[in-house]
Amino acid sequence: MEDITTLWDYLTGPELWWTLGEGALKILMIIALAFAIVRITRKVVDRLFRRRENAPIRITERRENTLKKLIKSVVAYVVYFIAMIMILDNVLGFNVGALLAGAGVAGLAIGFGAQNLVRDIISGFFIIFEDQFSVGDYVGVSGIEGTVEEIGLRTTKVLSWTGEMHILPNGNVTQVINYSTHNGLAIIDVNVPYESSVDDAEKIINDVAVTLPDKYDFLVGVPEIIGVQNLEASHFVIRVIADTLPGFQWAAERNIRRDIQDKLYREGIEIPAPRIVMYTGKEKENVVKDRQTEGSTSNHLQKGYPETDSSQGEQAPQRDQ
Repeated sequence: MEDITTLWDYLTGPELWWTLGEGALKILMIIALAFAIVRITRKVVDRLFRRRENAPIRITERRENTLKKLIKSVVAYVVYFIAMIMILDNVLGFNVGALLAGAGVAGLAIGFGAQNLVRDIISGFFIIFEDQFSVGDYVGVSGIEGTVEEIGLRTTKVLSWTGEMHILPNGNVTQVINYSTHNGLAIIDVNVPYESSVDDAEKIINDVAVTLPDKYDFLVGVPEIIGVQNLEASHFVIRVIADTLPGFQWAAERNIRRDIQDKLYREGIEIPAPRIVMYTGKEKENVVKDRQTEGSTSNHLQKGYPETDSSQGEQAPQRDQ
């Protein structure tokens, strides 16, 4: 009974509530200070990179965005970790030194089972260090194509053009196709019917090509006509290529194809289509007879016989002397 009374007095006494209030106040102050440091650091990082715009030595905008996001993430991790240690040590009264020593031993044991995590971090470091790709690049990686939204030490976020956000462990990034580092090449195949002349079609295409650089900013130079690429059943194919700014090759293909097709149509060259010839039963018999007659006449001439006229009767074959 006496113990219960002592416990009740302790729970209702001012000393416990004062201690809890003081601890809660310290925790709130530490958390608020951590948030303030992270926010101030982010502004300082943005200002530092903004001042580099006028510096004699500059890095690309892609790499600047990558480094800014990476520095902000690392600073946030470090500040929040220090805040957690301060709460455990100064407020809750844990022996942080013993915890860190135990964590070191446990971390060694866990490290053997966390090889994928270590691989992800090491791969992320080399992705950033070697500048394999940066934030804003359009890449193809692990069977996914999209724009890089964020690069971390462990994961990379890629936003596909249809809106899906893909989060990839850096360890899975074994092969990268970066479409944003060099100029792209747009390849346009134009189908022209056999009834049209190759020279006429190429002249019309060239007239359109010389006007395109002024119309589209993403084109680098005048598109070039390579020539006849293929001979199909109902048309031939003229191939046109054009250099574009990085990542604009697909937009260039769509726009150039539209302008060329519109010009060809206005000049009287229509889109080629397969042709099907249909005969009635009677017409089919006549066609077969005509072809058989043509075949026999051809064989007759190949043997050295002169062509006969059905209206004049048969003539005796004459051999060459």
